[in-house]
Amino acid sequence: MTITQLEYILAVEKFRHFGKAAKACSVTQPTLSMQLQKAEEELGVVLFDRSKNPIITTDEGTKIIDQARLVIREYRKIFSIIDASKDEVGGDFRLGVIPTLAPYVIPLFAGAFVKKYPLVNLTIEEFKTEEIIELLNIDELDSGLLVTPLVGESFIERVLFHEPFSVFASKNHSLLKKSKIKDKDLDRADVWLLNEGHCFRQQVLNLCNFSKNIGLHDNLKFESGNLETLKNMVLHSQGYTLLPELAVLNLSNEDKKHVREFQNPIPTREVSLVHNRIFLKEKIITAMEESIIENLPESLLSLKKKNIEIVSIN
Repeated sequence: MTITQLEYILAVEKFRHFGKAAKACSVTQPTLSMQLQKAEEELGVVLFDRSKNPIITTDEGTKIIDQARLVIREYRKIFSIIDASKDEVGGDFRLGVIPTLAPYVIPLFAGAFVKKYPLVNLTIEEFKTEEIIELLNIDELDSGLLVTPLVGESFIERVLFHEPFSVFASKNHSLLKKSKIKDKDLDRADVWLLNEGHCFRQQVLNLCNFSKNIGLHDNLKFESGNLETLKNMVLHSQGYTLLPELAVLNLSNEDKKHVREFQNPIPTREVSLVHNRIFLKEKIITAMEESIIENLPESLLSLKKKNIEIVSIN
């Protein structure tokens, strides 16, 4: 059994398609199929049920694949040890970011980071929290930019900053008559929310003690994974939504008239770089951690913890 064969096995498990797996591994499909067949003959088990479309992993195959991931991880650690002995920061790095952070955090640091570390090949993709967790567990991502703490997970969480929430309300909304907002001021009848699966949605529900079945109009079901869309719904309709601080800082002066802050303790989310405990790219993630913090707005860096309340994401 070779490392290459294990990599082919993991590729097939990922794509559930021999052609796509071969393309990802930069080999022909006959080559990949031949190596996979040799591995199955050596092991004496069938790893994949080829009669299904897409193909599925057999029970024996699932156990082999779990072990293959561990072997590949340890194999890559050899190169990580070598990289750690070098002065330079370089290599491929895959970062997953949740949609409510990506538009605001990535522009702050990405350009400065790749300029400072030209040997790092950085790939950034948007995923929901549960998707990032899954991809971290199977080593498809090196790190995730997430809202924490994550309950029931064994990742390392490097806290970067705490980001307070504000209310963003439509013109003439009753909330705009208040100088500071209290939790009890929020009405479940006219709030716009992100769709299911976004941790920011769950934080709003937890903050307001709302049930999941709420909506502004009885005859309108609207779901969005984008805070900018919710902001525009408020501006051109009625009701309110909650925005994190970085989204508020991006608003025009005119749109900031629709913002009201919470009174202390301010509902806040904790943002962290998350990675596996068996970590292979320590230098890169440390450099990224430093780069993000260096480029944060002063308002986040000067936030006093005694004035905030971390809202649960579960």
